[in-house]
Amino acid sequence: MANLPAYYRIEDEESFTDFQNALEDYAPRIAHLLTALRQKPGDTALLGELMRLLHTIKGDAGLCRLGFVAPLLHGMEEVLVRVRSGELLFGYNIEQVLFLALDRLELLMQTLELHSEAQLADFHLLCHELTQVAQTPPAALDEAIAHLIETVTGYKPVVPYQADARAAALSASQRDDLRLFHQLAMQFEQRSLLFQGRTERNLLLARACNEAAGFAVNPLQLEAAIYLHDLGMMFLPEALWLKQGRLSEEERAQLAHHPQWGADLLARMAGWEEATLMVRQHHERLDGKGYPAGLGGDSICDGARLIAIVDAFEAVILKHSQRQQARSLLRAVAELNACESQFDRRWIGHFNAVVHQRIASGEGLSHIR
Repeated sequence: MANLPAYYRIEDEESFTDFQNALEDYAPRIAHLLTALRQKPGDTALLGELMRLLHTIKGDAGLCRLGFVAPLLHGMEEVLVRVRSGELLFGYNIEQVLFLALDRLELLMQTLELHSEAQLADFHLLCHELTQVAQTPPAALDEAIAHLIETVTGYKPVVPYQADARAAALSASQRDDLRLFHQLAMQFEQRSLLFQGRTERNLLLARACNEAAGFAVNPLQLEAAIYLHDLGMMFLPEALWLKQGRLSEEERAQLAHHPQWGADLLARMAGWEEATLMVRQHHERLDGKGYPAGLGGDSICDGARLIAIVDAFEAVILKHSQRQQARSLLRAVAELNACESQFDRRWIGHFNAVVHQRIASGEGLSHIR
């Protein structure tokens, strides 16, 4: 990046205005297509239209003497070329990177409109990181995207597994398993707009609570269970997932099967016995009124007790959004704390400590106030 210009000054007001107007027309459609493609990752028509729009903007940038924009758009196109070939699956991470690139392009144009010139160092860095992502093998894509987001924004997102000593100790088969589990979780998210980002939120909260408990649960087993605890829901009618109000007895009986289905599938993979137990038991309750087995007390493993809280917290937030209520952190926490017979008080204590710490530090949680 040493030979790239450090800043850009508008050379031709008319050409710049033409490009900005075109971008203002195209950007909302691109945003819509990204969201739609997340819901239908195999839709070739959506993908084709998205790629045509990006190619058009790149051509417009050249005609309007804004050539420094081209590497960004080219990087976006290269990612989508690999999606079209089937090499990459269009999911949450790719969607977020492309949104970030689009947002930064619009922000740069707004800066130029106000000041007639702009520093380009950060923009060049984004272009460089996006080029790296576009060239990254599928197995390392999540880490490359996480690196891009952290480099450009300073925010460190949750990735399917951490590139630290624990990850280095994983076998090749365990790495492959975790990537598969993460992909399955992303497929589940794509079934509804209401589920977007739930995997990252659940994993962030579960990890923080487990750390507060001194890693009482094996972190890798917990990660696998977070990805797959609701896999069995994909075998149920979608209308049942999002139904508001009371469930009928027949619907309750249907719903009670999903932990067993997910656990039975996971049990067929060697090395994930602890995760299998967590998935199977995450809807059991301390008072014995849970499902599928009606277990209680010490019969429920620690990991399942933790996932029960994380899963319930997400469900409360979803309930508030369906009722068009404000998604309040304190209201959701209070609701979980009121369920004294349902959750392990020790894990609720760790959950409360994590939430308090995030409020005190100003971090909060990403999906609520």
